[in-house]
Amino acid sequence: MDGFLFQASIFLLAAVIAVPIAARMGMGSVLGYLLAGVFIGPVLGLVDRPEDILHFAEFGVVMMLFLIGLELDPRALWAMRHRLIGLGGLQIALTAASVMTGSLMLGYSMNISIAVGLVFALSSTAIVLQTLSEKNLMQTKGGRSTFSVLLSQDIAVIPMLALLPLLAMKPVMEIASDGSIHKADDHGAGHGAGLSLVEGLPGWGVTLVTIGVVAAIILGGMYLVRPLFRFIHAAHLREMYTALALLIVVGIAFLMMLVGLSPALGTFLAGVLLANSEFRHELESDIQPFKGLLLGLFFITVGAQINFPGFFANPAPILGATLGIMAIKALILFILGRAFGLRGRDQMLFTLGLAQAGEFGFVLISFSVQQHVLPAGIADTLLLIVALSMLITPLLFIVFDFASRLIKEDEPDQPHDEIDEQGPVIIAGIGRFGQIVNRLVRSAGFKSVVLDHDMRTIELMRRFGVKGFFGDPTRPELLHAAGLGRARILVAALDNPKATTKLVAHARRERPDLHIVARAHDRHHVFELYNAGANDIVREMFDSSLRAGRYVLENIGLSEYEAAQVEQEFYHHDRYTVRELAALWDPEVPVTENSAYIERAKELQKELELNLLARLESDDTDAA
Repeated sequence: MDGFLFQASIFLLAAVIAVPIAARMGMGSVLGYLLAGVFIGPVLGLVDRPEDILHFAEFGVVMMLFLIGLELDPRALWAMRHRLIGLGGLQIALTAASVMTGSLMLGYSMNISIAVGLVFALSSTAIVLQTLSEKNLMQTKGGRSTFSVLLSQDIAVIPMLALLPLLAMKPVMEIASDGSIHKADDHGAGHGAGLSLVEGLPGWGVTLVTIGVVAAIILGGMYLVRPLFRFIHAAHLREMYTALALLIVVGIAFLMMLVGLSPALGTFLAGVLLANSEFRHELESDIQPFKGLLLGLFFITVGAQINFPGFFANPAPILGATLGIMAIKALILFILGRAFGLRGRDQMLFTLGLAQAGEFGFVLISFSVQQHVLPAGIADTLLLIVALSMLITPLLFIVFDFASRLIKEDEPDQPHDEIDEQGPVIIAGIGRFGQIVNRLVRSAGFKSVVLDHDMRTIELMRRFGVKGFFGDPTRPELLHAAGLGRARILVAALDNPKATTKLVAHARRERPDLHIVARAHDRHHVFELYNAGANDIVREMFDSSLRAGRYVLENIGLSEYEAAQVEQEFYHHDRYTVRELAALWDPEVPVTENSAYIERAKELQKELELNLLARLESDDTDAA
């Protein structure tokens, strides 16, 4: 126990030090975790048996798959079937076939080659999803396509695990020094299953048990979890919800491990079945804190288990195999991405993001050794290749960030609509913000010209009888076609703050007399728009937040009149505050280091508090 606590302390200390440093250097948390594992494992040798921690850390992946399942109800999966089967299915099939062919050319048997192809057909759900979330890339077209492929791979692990026992070879026999004959040890390829219900079963028996366990999880998720939650609810003890959430995850993981299956896949299926449950949000909030910490520990153990002595003993073949497999996967992903309509940054994200092997590769390799599909020596090499590819992946995302900035301006422009209307009001951006502005202006009898770069939004608006034009509103020729030379008002309501600032600056240069109303993301964006030349700047959440605050005041003790007065005083003072602070704001200096800005902000806050007290006292005196 002392040894385990020491290792756990080293892992947590490494995470606390390395991850914030990596995040501040722009490398992302995943690379920080991996480097922390490399530092405390192969470099310093502080952990002798990282696999002991891995038993716990693997539950980070398990919980992540459970939470992903909770976000996807079966109807959502059905709606994604074309990308899951088409894009994801083709990626798995083509990658597995290509790697299998390469393995056959190297002289390995058909069974081993199939197993190797299946291992490298998968990518790292843990690394990729974590990085996409950190970089806010999940909602991009490339991010959604990447997620679809990862989801296809996660689902495909189930038939892969069912298939592997059918590839089993006869166990290799060894003669011990005393003359006895026994099976060769399955050393060197991850963890054994421990207690296993499939031990000694033939291949077809393992497959039947696998199908039976999956069916049991599906039925249990449909019919048992809801009654359990209602039973726990009657106790009115908050900690029991957390206990039940952990019981679901740990119990399903244990059941899957009994039959030698991936526990993550079982919990993913359970999550999908519970996605429409009234207890879904309760489960998410209970599991989320454990998931984040354990997933970080998983990445550290991956780094700590990289066999650098084995790598440096024969680096060229291993590194060549790693880069070769990643290149094959990248080529297939590039072709598929292009065939499915991905271009530019989206295609680069899709190609680079999925080129690695994944954590399920460890599971498949370990299971293949247990089922006598892969010899231990080959398994050790495959484990090293999988780990190296995962270590390289965060670097590929850094390459993506750098390259996407370079090619952003060089991407080919999509053809925009021919604009055949002009009006006194141009509204650039017809999302949830610009839509309200447009409805209000048109309902008052004024004509507006609507521009937006999202074709789906334009088509949706047309279905409701609102004509809009597709194109990038920041392009000068599009603005001039919409009537920038004669318009009286421009509404800059784009979702992208940088694009909004660019649009305002260009319009001000072209038309010094134009009145510009701009949507701001936050106060710092207000300062940017103010410098760019906007006349009226509206923070997208400011007015709604004021209304919410007024409702709070009305229900905590103030009358409706008093609350309205406080709201008006706050509104006018905030506008004055923004003008004052705009003169002190410097985009090159972080706000936390701008002492003049901070001091003036404190002074203005004190002024606001005094003004509000004076207003309330004045109202009390008038009432008396």
